[in-house]
Amino acid sequence: MIDADKYLPVDSTLIPLGKLDPVKDTPFDFTKPKAIGADMVPFDPKKETGGYDHCWVLNRKGDSLVLAARVVEPTSGRVMEVYTTQPAIQFYVGNFLDGTIEAGGKTYPRHSAFCLETQHYPDSPNQKEFPSTVLKPGETYKQSTVHKFSVQK
Repeated sequence: MIDADKYLPVDSTLIPLGKLDPVKDTPFDFTKPKAIGADMVPFDPKKETGGYDHCWVLNRKGDSLVLAARVVEPTSGRVMEVYTTQPAIQFYVGNFLDGTIEAGGKTYPRHSAFCLETQHYPDSPNQKEFPSTVLKPGETYKQSTVHKFSVQK
């Protein structure tokens, strides 16, 4: 689950187009829990498209810590919750893994991992409609992200 009603569509080089699109009725709708691959667009190696490597604009009011995402591994019951004061979260599913990376005697094929990265909107300095990421002299930048792990029965 990602608590976001909008995401940032990207161009072929994964740079945001400068607009926010609704997730409703698209493969980007994680407002209710679903399996990560349930609606995922298949990866096309010729175009290097498919999967997820996009930024979701979080549903939030104010700057307090809010639940951004919740992931449950159904077999073990492991749960990861991500709380943040950031305005967005990047969701990436290992689109560029190709089985050549190995760790602990195991290789990692495409889509065998995922990342949830809290952040401001990518390319904000070049998109006047995006919230500013400019930090002026004397200003303080402070953000918090908390990863909470548990097990559900």
